[in-house]
Amino acid sequence: MVSVQPKTVWIKRQQCPCGDWKCFVVYEGDTNESNVGSRLIKNDSFPTETMISPYVGMVFKSDDEAFDYYGNFARKNGFSIRKERSRLSPQLGVCKRDFVCYRSGFAPARKKQIGEHQRERKSVRCGCDSKMYLSKEIVDGVSQWYVVQFSNVHNHELLEDDEVRLLPAYRKIHEADQERILLLSKAGFPIHRIVKVLELEKGIQGGHLSFLERDVRNFIQTRKKIVQESDALLAERREIDTVDLLEACRTSKEADPYFVYDVAFDENDRVENVAWSCGDSVHAYDMFGDVVYFDSTYRSMSYGLSFGAWLGINNHGKILFFGCALLQDENPRSFAWALQAFLRFMKGRCPQTIITDIDPGLREAITSELPNTKHFISLYNMMPRISTWFSLPLGPRFPEFKYEFEELCRLEGTDEFEFRWNNMVSHFGINSDKHIALLFSLRMCWALPYTRGCFLARMDSTSYWKSLDVFLKGVIETQTCLRGFLEQMGLVSHRKMQPHKEAQFMHLKTCLPIEEHARSILTPFAFSAVQQEMVLAMEYAASEMSDGSHIVRHFKKVDGEHLVIWVPEDEQIHCSCKAFESTGILCRHALRVLLLKNYFQIPSKYLLNRWRQEESSSLLRYGEQNNLKNNDEWYREFNSLTGTLFSEAALTKERSDFVRRELTEELTRLVGQVREMPAVDEVGIDIITLSPTNVL
Repeated sequence: MVSVQPKTVWIKRQQCPCGDWKCFVVYEGDTNESNVGSRLIKNDSFPTETMISPYVGMVFKSDDEAFDYYGNFARKNGFSIRKERSRLSPQLGVCKRDFVCYRSGFAPARKKQIGEHQRERKSVRCGCDSKMYLSKEIVDGVSQWYVVQFSNVHNHELLEDDEVRLLPAYRKIHEADQERILLLSKAGFPIHRIVKVLELEKGIQGGHLSFLERDVRNFIQTRKKIVQESDALLAERREIDTVDLLEACRTSKEADPYFVYDVAFDENDRVENVAWSCGDSVHAYDMFGDVVYFDSTYRSMSYGLSFGAWLGINNHGKILFFGCALLQDENPRSFAWALQAFLRFMKGRCPQTIITDIDPGLREAITSELPNTKHFISLYNMMPRISTWFSLPLGPRFPEFKYEFEELCRLEGTDEFEFRWNNMVSHFGINSDKHIALLFSLRMCWALPYTRGCFLARMDSTSYWKSLDVFLKGVIETQTCLRGFLEQMGLVSHRKMQPHKEAQFMHLKTCLPIEEHARSILTPFAFSAVQQEMVLAMEYAASEMSDGSHIVRHFKKVDGEHLVIWVPEDEQIHCSCKAFESTGILCRHALRVLLLKNYFQIPSKYLLNRWRQEESSSLLRYGEQNNLKNNDEWYREFNSLTGTLFSEAALTKERSDFVRRELTEELTRLVGQVREMPAVDEVGIDIITLSPTNVL
């Protein structure tokens, strides 16, 4: 019989970057609440105003769905439920389920031994007849569960909302709280102090946690027993899995000569850190290693190791995997080792920019190992910390503080930033706050006045970060052992480096030669960004100054003004917004000046190689270029005809009704005929839609 490998639990790091062990970070939406009690506590699946009482004949897809529904109904009505009986059938397996009120039935009489003295505990069971019975049936090959009996008649009082949450079914300690409780317990905090700390950190009133003091006490006692029994097993498992991982690295090296890995050992000759990268990842770094994101968010509870990943973005806006590391500690020394290993993998080539989460230890390692690389801290990752740090101390003033902070992030100059920062800190009375001090010490890495012009290759977009979160969670949640990481990363790296065979027909929006030229050079992802800037450029006016520079203003003056310097001898153009320096895509202000100077093509130096199509001939098969040109001419002609049709039809109601009737019938007929035709030409390729926001 093959044994099943236990699943490795990975969680996001809870320790706050301020360095205070008593401070921790909360990640919204990341708490694992798989148990029934937690789902009922959330109480979000079935809103009160739309939830109806179960009834005979009600259908559910599964018995678990029925139990969740009945459990939510019970919580809203002041009681809890439990599973009582189930019956088996040779054909259907479990075919009947009985769910009853938690006070259903009577407690069985306990037999006492002679001379035994036991405390008499009154049972909560009082013979309540509230119940929901289910029966399973197969309908059209699909199993369904029907309610065959239901009663909501109780012989006891129902509880109020502030009382029902104290029932055992709803008192659950979430995973994030479990780790915090164990940490405080190890530090010597008594139970009542632990509960008080959790209440303060969550900003809730005393006695309103989802669990009681006795639940915390029972959890700590149970976990101590488990830890004592499993520490030796975990140490043995880690040792075996680490050896297995190194063996897998050696095997991968034999199969792929470009595969690279490195290992660090501690003073006891045990593996401390491991890092590796695949041949496909090294090749990808050669082309797209200008910007790298190092994620060190996740840590294994089973192995006591942190997972670090180096990631990037390619010319199609897709996530790239460059390598990863498993680190024993989260300190500057471990991070420095990881960065050194990464540079060895990439033959000493440093990225222009490295993006990280906020972490002073990581900042110290980057300053030491990558002195010529710009360090950027993502606001997407930092803003949730702002809420965690300041919502409780500032209370009702926090929305005002958040607005002021976001305004600071948009300022132009460093002097104005520091002046308004000091005013903000004084206004809210947080001069001595450790988190404010931390943010100000790292302002060179996140504040726009200091980071403007830092090359990020469009990796600072919200869509990219959301896709990255999904990507990392997918990798983490599928792993059962350390070797699984290596195998999974190898598959991901190979898949991400597969050539992009899909092509997208990209319509012209301005019909300008400069737009058509950009479309022939850039990938759909990059062209969409350039096209958007070209469209917006039409809303700007450019005024030439005596020195040859230009002042570009929006026609409504919403965007202020920007200085554009154009050097015709070298075909150089520079804008004060520094969007090109940040994204590698010319901004609307620069494009407006180029159009003013009658440019029909974007200068080659402003069509970066990282955004170009890999090979123009390989992306579009023979004849596709002419097809695109013909399609575009047809598209413009179609737009002209439809525009004329709707203009003429709008003159009278009779015309409008006639066009609506005839056009609907004709379009329906055409759609039907087109759908019967082949979906692709014999030499064609599939066309899918890409956009700068579609990065996965």
